[in-house]
Amino acid sequence: MSRRAVVIGAGLAGMLAAAALSAVADEVVVLDRDDLPEGPEHRKGLPQGRHAHLLMAGGLASMEELVPGVSMRKHLLAAGAHEIPLGSGMVALTPEGWLRRWRHPGPRMLTCTRALLDWAVRSAVLDNTRVVIRKAQVRELTGSRQRVTGVRLSTAAGDEELAADFVVDASGRGSRIVTWLAGLGIDGVREKTVDAGLVNATRLYRTPEGAERFPLTMVQADPYQGRPGRSGMVLPIEGDRWMVSLAGTRGGGEPPSDPDAFLQYTLDLPDPVVGRLISGAQPLTDVHVSRSTSNHRRFLERVRPWPERLVVLGDALATFNPAYGQGMSVAALGVRELDRELRRAGLDGPGLARRVQRRAARPVQAAWTMAVSQDVWFPGTRGGSPGAADRLVTAYTRRMIRTATGSYTAASALWDVMSMTTGPTRLLRPSTVLATLSGPPLPAAVGAPLTEEEAGILRGLDRTGG
Repeated sequence: MSRRAVVIGAGLAGMLAAAALSAVADEVVVLDRDDLPEGPEHRKGLPQGRHAHLLMAGGLASMEELVPGVSMRKHLLAAGAHEIPLGSGMVALTPEGWLRRWRHPGPRMLTCTRALLDWAVRSAVLDNTRVVIRKAQVRELTGSRQRVTGVRLSTAAGDEELAADFVVDASGRGSRIVTWLAGLGIDGVREKTVDAGLVNATRLYRTPEGAERFPLTMVQADPYQGRPGRSGMVLPIEGDRWMVSLAGTRGGGEPPSDPDAFLQYTLDLPDPVVGRLISGAQPLTDVHVSRSTSNHRRFLERVRPWPERLVVLGDALATFNPAYGQGMSVAALGVRELDRELRRAGLDGPGLARRVQRRAARPVQAAWTMAVSQDVWFPGTRGGSPGAADRLVTAYTRRMIRTATGSYTAASALWDVMSMTTGPTRLLRPSTVLATLSGPPLPAAVGAPLTEEEAGILRGLDRTGG
């Protein structure tokens, strides 16, 4: 008997989940309410789609396991993505000082537009599996408290019911999973939102001639000064372009949409390096602004009973402040848990859905802790404030990051956690704790850690007299 799996949502999490399901299902149908572009173009349904996205090493490693017959790393690099080594290829000013650049490259992340990444993943899955995509809007789940049996959906031709042996909700931030569960008689889903009121503003520029190899550059927000956060970054993307993405929290830190004010915002950051880089660069787009940036989590792993044959992943499970670059990697790590359970137990393994939901919560918890533990310090944050535990964690984390500015041991631990190749407990290993308590053996950098060649490029680009 033919077995069908249905995935709700054709974004990154949905297409990766479809790839995982294709190994065990005879038919995999992905449902999405939007018209999907044929190439790497922005599409509806992704409020953060025009802003900076970082694919961390942990997320990329998961993706490498999921799509049969293709290396996603090679596929994305061939499409134009850039590979950035965290240890040597990034210039970053943290609230505790400039991070040094070391000879060891450390974990690597990929940078490109979200449009390119989604298209590359979607095309790889469609080219290497029997997955099909249909345009439709899901109205509700069918089945009972014990087991989901399919979905009811609306299409241009009318409403219909689509039976399924397995359903994955990867419909994103706007998922109606709580309502759908209530329709099955499952109530009491706990949800939490922590919102620093972050606003993103992004503009694309032509990469100046001679600056093609300039490192990714960022000035991070400082949550600990009792003032609104302000940050900015320049990252290389496909097509010989720079993406310049600014972020600021409510109460006066919000970046502007006016082009002149956008440049001035970059120059007014704690260090003007971002503004100096782009002051003479050719802008290619207007400034795009987005406000869909809150941390929101659904604690589905705690729901009892959890119906068989239903899993919720990606932004439908949790969203994070995009300033921390975790969302895509958390989605991929969650799908990897689904893939491993499916290969072990098949579609109809008893308790499979509940096991996946609980295991997918682990990377969610790690990312949630990292994002929320910083966001609660910004003035005006809604939904959370620092407690005694937060103060202890923050005191240690700040000291560790300060140590990482001049200690390779601490820096490598920071890279591992940032890249999501290990969990936050990496920061509590004896070697890391000892390094943190000892402090940085090297003095703090007095300015951006640029090579002589890079410093010359910056002087050549600077039209501000900085």
